[in-house]
Amino acid sequence: MRNIAIIGSGQAGLLAAHALLKAGYQVTLYSDRTPEQWLNESRPTGTATRFDLSLQYEYELDLNSWVDDAPWGDGFHITFCPMLGNRMLTLAGRLRRPFLAIDLRLQSHQWMNELVARGGKVEIESVTLQRLDEIAAAHDLTVVAAGRAELCRLFERDAERSVYDKPQRHLAMVCVEGPRLGFDGIPMLPVKLNLLAPAGETFWVPYFHKDAGASWNLLFEARPGGPMDRFQEARSAEQVLEIGKKVVRDLMPWDYEWMKDARISDPNGWLVGKFAPTVRKPVGRLPSGRLVMPLGDTAMSLDPIGGQGANNGNKMARNLVDCIIAHQDRPFDADWMTDTFERFYWRHGHATYTFNNLLLEPIPAAGRELLIAQYGSDGRFDNHSGEQRLANAFAENFNDPTLLTPFLLDQRRMRQFIAKETGHSWMRALAGGGLGIVREELRQLRGQEPRHPLVRGYKKAA
Repeated sequence: MRNIAIIGSGQAGLLAAHALLKAGYQVTLYSDRTPEQWLNESRPTGTATRFDLSLQYEYELDLNSWVDDAPWGDGFHITFCPMLGNRMLTLAGRLRRPFLAIDLRLQSHQWMNELVARGGKVEIESVTLQRLDEIAAAHDLTVVAAGRAELCRLFERDAERSVYDKPQRHLAMVCVEGPRLGFDGIPMLPVKLNLLAPAGETFWVPYFHKDAGASWNLLFEARPGGPMDRFQEARSAEQVLEIGKKVVRDLMPWDYEWMKDARISDPNGWLVGKFAPTVRKPVGRLPSGRLVMPLGDTAMSLDPIGGQGANNGNKMARNLVDCIIAHQDRPFDADWMTDTFERFYWRHGHATYTFNNLLLEPIPAAGRELLIAQYGSDGRFDNHSGEQRLANAFAENFNDPTLLTPFLLDQRRMRQFIAKETGHSWMRALAGGGLGIVREELRQLRGQEPRHPLVRGYKKAA
């Protein structure tokens, strides 16, 4: 039986550990904190929204103990603002199957305990480079899933694939309770996005918190130096939330009433930071010459703007385990590590990284045409219009970025897609959406509120 070591007790590492254990391997997981420290003393490492493709792997491994209690999300409601104060259009897209965002502290706590209960081994220590070399000597394969921590530097930045060499957003996140789980006029529980071109983006994510249960995770993605870039000196959850309320009041007042009474879910439930989205090479060479390979954020770190980090990690873990099983008793050499990563990258990683980066940039022409043509979507489950199908397709791309990302980069293919989904010529679809957008732009020029598509009379209970 082959011995495999995994460094890191975040989502990707634990998922791979459970899958390998189920497949009959001896697995040792190395964690810098105990399950209890994860639960009671740690900060979450992200929101970790997972969509259907990623969740299915967790369910196959019976790692879904919260599914009856967590708030299931249905899709996305997006407000696009090309200028501050100008709500030019909205998109309300439903997913084919719902998503979940689980507090990673609760998740790591449960999954570590479950790994031990199932026969895996967990060692609590902070692994240094020297210790990593010793671990690699004692195992057939050593996988580093330590996020963006110090050991990440073992893996060279792939300059050809890494689009950015500096952070594109200044980030802040806080876990809150208080706001109701839903919004008037939006007949689903969505991730609610405000895309403010001059300032950045905000995301209100339905969330299952370790203490508060069904609640919210609020994410602010500020363009450096822009009007939302106010969080970098925050040093507590209370400060992040206080600044966040002022940001919403100043830049997106239409959401202020909903979130003004929010309160922090726990003192550790916050993050502030920045990093450059990066793809790293899949082979790390230790001082002794032994090899280790990366997993999850250690291999690919994605800006949270597309909600792809946890999903990418889950898909990468599945690919790694499949390749380990298929490799049988052969050595895990550099060629195998490279081939394993390339298999994943061209199946999932490339489209994921491309889609995520598209959201950091001005919307390309094909994307603008999709947004115009879908205008009129309201998110009703029984809405089968062409506009709703386009909005749903955009939402579904968060689950599987291979579906629509190529069209977002190719205007000709996007126009064909719009015509197919609407049953009309792409020009007619754009004209219909465009007229609706112009109507509401004129209302705003007159100082009136826009009347973007909502389900009239739909009231979400507090």
